[in-house]
Amino acid sequence: MEYQQLAFERRSIRGFRPNPIPKALLGEIISVAAQAPSSMNTQPWHVHAVAGDVLDRIRGGNTERMLETGKPDREIRGHGRYEGDHRERQKRVAAQLFDAAGIGWDDKAQRQDWAMRGFRQFDAPVSVIGCIDRDLYDSTEAYFDLGQFVYGMVLAAWDRGVGCVINGQGISQSSVVREHANIPDDQLIVITVAMGFPDDSFAANGVVSERRPVSEIATYRGFGS
Repeated sequence: MEYQQLAFERRSIRGFRPNPIPKALLGEIISVAAQAPSSMNTQPWHVHAVAGDVLDRIRGGNTERMLETGKPDREIRGHGRYEGDHRERQKRVAAQLFDAAGIGWDDKAQRQDWAMRGFRQFDAPVSVIGCIDRDLYDSTEAYFDLGQFVYGMVLAAWDRGVGCVINGQGISQSSVVREHANIPDDQLIVITVAMGFPDDSFAANGVVSERRPVSEIATYRGFGS
């Protein structure tokens, strides 16, 4: 696809068919993402693709520990609770998803079930865990670079009929992820992307989140008219 078409048509997919993603296809997607720019060509990213029993163990451990402790155990600094405009946008997309999934806003049981899906990485057949070199923990550029890589991977996947959702819940218990994915100690777990072929019968897959207009995002100086 043309980039603009990809950017406008891509959606976050939260319902997947069980079909596995061929390793060769996944490698092709990652090879496209690896063309992303990075600060002074440092390319600080690492990805670990997991599926099958390994992913099932991560899902189970992440969910069990979240239910037991109620607290995430991430390796990167968290932002805490979103407030103000950020919180309002978060609530609006949640309302869109709940409406599509038939979940009442006041239905705590169904909302809890939705959260559990997130901790299970939405039962996707593949999880791609994004890391940076641990010695770059305080480098803002390294997280920015990984973000560019991840977005490139998501677009490359969509172009090939593979859906994704960038998902922090699925690695809330990062020690569980590190153990089962066998991630080296010199890498820092930052994010994961749940990936698979979209289930077209899953209504929430059709949700298109609202986007801020350019007039609200950008300012211009020195351009004349």
